[in-house]
Amino acid sequence: MYDYIIVGAGSAGCVLANRLSEDPDVRVLLLEAGPRDWHPFVHMPAGLAKLVGKKGVNWDYSTAPEPHLDGRMLWWPRGKVLGGSSSINAMCYIRGHARDYDEWAALGAVGWDWRSVLPYFRRAETNSRGADAFHGDSGPLHVSDLKYTNELSGVFIEAARQAGFALNRDFNGERQEGFGWYQVTQKDGARCSTAVAYLRPARGRRNLTVVTRAQAQKVLFDQGRANAVLYTAGGRAFCESADREVILCGGAINSPQLLMLSGLGPAAELRRHGIEVLADLPGVGDNLQDHLDICTLQRSLRPVTYDRLSDLSVALRYYLGRGGPGTSNIAEAGGFARSSLAEDERPDLQFHFVPAQLDDHGRHRLPGDGYTVHACALRPRSRGRLRLASANPFDKPRIEANYLSDPDGHDLKVMLEGLRLSRAILAQPAFAPYRGEEILPGDGVRAEADLVAFIRRKAETIYHPVGTCRMGTDETAVVDPQLRVRGVTGLRVVDASVMPKLIGGNTNAPVVMIAERAADLIRGEA
Repeated sequence: MYDYIIVGAGSAGCVLANRLSEDPDVRVLLLEAGPRDWHPFVHMPAGLAKLVGKKGVNWDYSTAPEPHLDGRMLWWPRGKVLGGSSSINAMCYIRGHARDYDEWAALGAVGWDWRSVLPYFRRAETNSRGADAFHGDSGPLHVSDLKYTNELSGVFIEAARQAGFALNRDFNGERQEGFGWYQVTQKDGARCSTAVAYLRPARGRRNLTVVTRAQAQKVLFDQGRANAVLYTAGGRAFCESADREVILCGGAINSPQLLMLSGLGPAAELRRHGIEVLADLPGVGDNLQDHLDICTLQRSLRPVTYDRLSDLSVALRYYLGRGGPGTSNIAEAGGFARSSLAEDERPDLQFHFVPAQLDDHGRHRLPGDGYTVHACALRPRSRGRLRLASANPFDKPRIEANYLSDPDGHDLKVMLEGLRLSRAILAQPAFAPYRGEEILPGDGVRAEADLVAFIRRKAETIYHPVGTCRMGTDETAVVDPQLRVRGVTGLRVVDASVMPKLIGGNTNAPVVMIAERAADLIRGEA
């Protein structure tokens, strides 16, 4: 018997495992479907490029055919390893805009406004620059400036300045808009995932049990109260009881899937798969949002890109002295901009610059040298949904991202703006010594119809799905502002799925904040 069972040792689950087990009288069980984070590519930051093909640490999801993206099934990698996606992501530490959280509160997420969540961001963080009004210096999660950068990343920042954009030293400070270097979740040149930051220091506690390669099948209930989790590990079935709460931390795909497998979700959907309805929650799996991204690729006339790196020399330099390109997160520089379509003071576009040719998530290697600008639309109006493929927990759910589906075409227009601004930056004098021909979309692709066709053919996720267990106070909300699942007791969801609306930026830092605040809610301290 445990007090708490946490399902999913990802970005949120590792935080909760640490915080809840701080009390030696509280017994915590943490279940993770993937393996330990033993692989060296997990800890060497540049190893993320090699993790693309490692299905053992990745759920390897794909969407259903996307009707507005030429019927393509987009690849959705999600972390299946201790640390979850914080063990395989590009480590960019971004919180979003302060108004994003005030908007959450206005949408019914009472207590999640910027003033209320900022202390949790600060509590989580040790920033290498020290503490100030926005940053902490004593938290588990280390946030650092990059130890090594490619010369082209600095060229990109200068080109953005030449294009008329402001420079910004801290995207998580007083203002978000502008261009500069990303800070990253690293410590001493190594990835600082939540498994490293939160779970590793807690592993020696006798009141914390961690089970890897343990996939949850369903949550069990007694008179409407969650009291156990059924899971499989090593080919055997296990059932563990929770005296206080079961907490789902599987993310925007796995958490709604497990809710539905457990009888919580849209009643008609559950009955279609022969699942007994415990609570009719029509919002489970709905409200799916993600950042869609489009890349502009340029040939480099100088062989200074990461396309030509020697794996052996990178590894030796990294493991012998914790330095060199092995410490790079690859997406070293970027920025936030307001397009002509921005609805308020918040940026509606984010850019990541990669000093290498990146096509199809890096799975399609291109010859020669080049560099890439990612542009993603930060505030999509399109909404998708997630549904069960079957009642079998081992079957991947059906993901209908429904990109570019908003009736007025706003999302597509913002994507076009992202392409236009990417090209404007790459055309600046700073890039003149390096600039070869444009690879994608291609120098001859200029007409709007051709650019639209290019977006539909090549746009991809930038890995930020949220919203499928939406937090709020209305009848279609899945969890309340204390993250308790409606219609039952003893069950919470703590991960990106509870976000009412996608924030303007990378989502890992906000998930850590959500878990930090959830720990206080669970302990009655918030």
